Amino acid sequence: LVTQIQVCDRPKSQFILLFWANNIPAVGYRVFWLCREAAETPENSFPATQNLLQTELRQVTTTIARNDAFCQETHFDAQRKVLENEFFLAKIDWETGNLSSIWDKLNNREVLNVAGGNQLQSFQDSGQYWDAWNIDPNYEKHQLPAPILKDIFWVEQGELRQSLRVVRQIGKSEFCQDYIVEISSPLLKIRTLVDWQETHVLVKTAFGLNQSADFATCEIPGGAIERTTKPQTAAEKAKWEVPILRWVDISNDDFGVSLLNDCKYGCDLQPNQIRLTLLRGSTWPDEQADIGIHEFTYAVYPHRGNWQNAGTVRQGYELNLPLLVKVLPKLEENHNNPLPAVGKLLDLSADNLVLMAFKQSEDNPNLWILRCYESEGKEAVLELDSDLGLEIVRSTDLLERPANLSEKPPTGGFKIDPWKIASFAVNL
Repeated sequence: LVTQIQVCDRPKSQFILLFWANNIPAVGYRVFWLCREAAETPENSFPATQNLLQTELRQVTTTIARNDAFCQETHFDAQRKVLENEFFLAKIDWETGNLSSIWDKLNNREVLNVAGGNQLQSFQDSGQYWDAWNIDPNYEKHQLPAPILKDIFWVEQGELRQSLRVVRQIGKSEFCQDYIVEISSPLLKIRTLVDWQETHVLVKTAFGLNQSADFATCEIPGGAIERTTKPQTAAEKAKWEVPILRWVDISNDDFGVSLLNDCKYGCDLQPNQIRLTLLRGSTWPDEQADIGIHEFTYAVYPHRGNWQNAGTVRQGYELNLPLLVKVLPKLEENHNNPLPAVGKLLDLSADNLVLMAFKQSEDNPNLWILRCYESEGKEAVLELDSDLGLEIVRSTDLLERPANLSEKPPTGGFKIDPWKIASFAVNL
């Protein structure tokens, strides 16, 4: 496996080891061994004597004890102004810290328009009685000065991950953002740490897109909804700020851009622009409200075709639910672990089905309830695959009552209608 090592600033006795851990089963695990180059590891079981990493991470990052034999001093090309992988090349404006270009290699086109991306825009946001709930409808008339660029420098320039840090100031608040590009990932991530000290200030990040569409698609609970980017009626114009969950997408038939996030659930839309709302400074009912440290991540995902074909739903979940890593101690010679090196615990066998819950039945301790939903507006077939020997007994309603007392599990799997939330009783 290709690896990348980053020495920790504190403590000096540790370093960060990264490697690309792919082919992780759905709701499962895969074991990776950390050993010297000459060592051999078994293919189908836990090793008897080697240190190992049991991981559920696609991009693994873990801190381990430092060994100088592994460590080499890192040298950065300080003049380099681009981040690049096999999917895209991103350029940073070193005068502002904004994104000036994202060149999509697969589609051979520019993603951003001349306005660029990740423009931090701040506005005065005051005068509302329900301060913590309502954004000032006239906030755009009161834009504040552009952020001050304080610093820009490289954090990582490795085979697996590149990271460029931009530090900017808005009022008394500091925004520290890492532009992150990873091997085999189509996402340009923007990991953000903010020391927020503002009141009655609204901050958004704007992405000007090199395409235009009449509608944007926003994720909502258990599905997605189209919202106009050209409001005509009074009701549409009243939706100048709209809710989203993990992603919002502007696409045409041949190309699109999704903006993903891990906790920022509001935005405003134009035919060729998405502005994600990042922070506000309300003072009622809590005078301190959001004052303090904030950490969040959002990501740009250029893609071919529409959001369904691009798997935007999955990308949104993967950003929000990063896989976990567990470092296990060195195993003894006589250690006998019955677990296989790879485990698949719960696979729904359809990319457009999303697991919502797996819980014990309220009425029968011998049954478990599996709940999922169809996420792309097309029919799906559920065929449960699990190393635990799980078996669907019947479909149920949301109250876990049998949907059809005479129903028998179909041989070809359970058909699930578009956008449907489906529940099933499962034997373990």
